[in-house]
Amino acid sequence: MELQIPTPHGDVAGLALLPAGAEWLYVLAHGAGAGMRHHFMEAIAGRLADHAVGTLRYEYPYMSAGSKRPDPARKNEAVTRAVCEFAGREFANLKLCAGGKSMGGRMTSQAQAAAPLARIEALVFLGFPLHAPGRPAAARGEHLEGVNIPMLFFQGTRDTLADLTLLEPICSALGDRATLHIIAGADHSFAVLKRSGRTADEVLDEIAQTTASWLG
Repeated sequence: MELQIPTPHGDVAGLALLPAGAEWLYVLAHGAGAGMRHHFMEAIAGRLADHAVGTLRYEYPYMSAGSKRPDPARKNEAVTRAVCEFAGREFANLKLCAGGKSMGGRMTSQAQAAAPLARIEALVFLGFPLHAPGRPAAARGEHLEGVNIPMLFFQGTRDTLADLTLLEPICSALGDRATLHIIAGADHSFAVLKRSGRTADEVLDEIAQTTASWLG
């Protein structure tokens, strides 16, 4: 279902996928360099639907405008907040979680830390971007202490944007608010090497099934 979602920065495009029997809707933001129709976004939405989790994907304005440079965080966070408010109104029969791929997940958590997002009960991160590639630092995770709802982190062991020796203590300090699910051999895009013996489809299934079980 294609949607136009009102935000303070103009209408943004949205795509809703609502499988039969869904109790949850995941408000799903894209990463910095690829939009809501990227093959990973399409694939994970489909896999989540297989496990009766609905999705509402949406596009940040810079991506719709054809720019590769993300807008300032404050603008992206405002768009995320507006999309969550829209989801809360339009899908009142569903429970809501939010988050997304890489940057989209961080924009969501920063917005939630600033002020609770409408009706959002949990956050799910598909590769949390803790730092720039190969430049380990933990500052981008400091705001997570201000998030007071459950969080599920999916992180690959080959992810160069999240050194696990830094992310694991952050999640530990969050206590039972944070669940860290490590995908062995996966990179930031959740791709795995052929020698791992696993396929991309199997990784997507693991993410979708784990998300559905965690949401309950």
